[in-house]
Amino acid sequence: MQGGLNKHIITITGDLASGKSKVSTLLAEEFGYTVYRNGEYVRRLAKEKGMDITEFNIYVKDHPEIDQQIEKSATEYASEHDNLVIDARLGWYAVPHSFKVYLSVDIEVSARRALNDMDRKDSESFTDLEEQKRDIQKRYSIENERFYEVYGVRRDDMSNYDYVLDTSNLTLEETKELIKQEYLKWLEK
Repeated sequence: MQGGLNKHIITITGDLASGKSKVSTLLAEEFGYTVYRNGEYVRRLAKEKGMDITEFNIYVKDHPEIDQQIEKSATEYASEHDNLVIDARLGWYAVPHSFKVYLSVDIEVSARRALNDMDRKDSESFTDLEEQKRDIQKRYSIENERFYEVYGVRRDDMSNYDYVLDTSNLTLEETKELIKQEYLKWLEK
């Protein structure tokens, strides 16, 4: 970008199974933007190491250089691109000049969504709702602890975001529309 910071970037983070990936795709289609996803990269690394996603999160805790490499990739990509939706746990931190969105979801809804998501089956193998719930809570805790230790940030501090939305009772289309409305207001500022 020449002449200053790019402004046409939306970063989306939030609770596990809150709809981040699917909403990122819908927003990118709506605005004609590109989607950048850290999660796909992380899942691929986990698979390469023969680990499920939770095991990999534990592994990364002892290897902060991997975590930093993952987050740095979003920063570098955003420095060279505009018209972008970034789907990343710390996208808001990596690209602070973006429109920062946090999607929350009730743990019961989150577990149900995750358990029924076929895209997760190669990196998560849970058979019942309670097991899925425990894993979601464990991953959330591991990630938050790691993010604080490595970056000194608290992802669950809602003051980090421009817009916080509970998706528990919303369709993907409703979620996209609400984010779109707030993003357009933000762009006018």
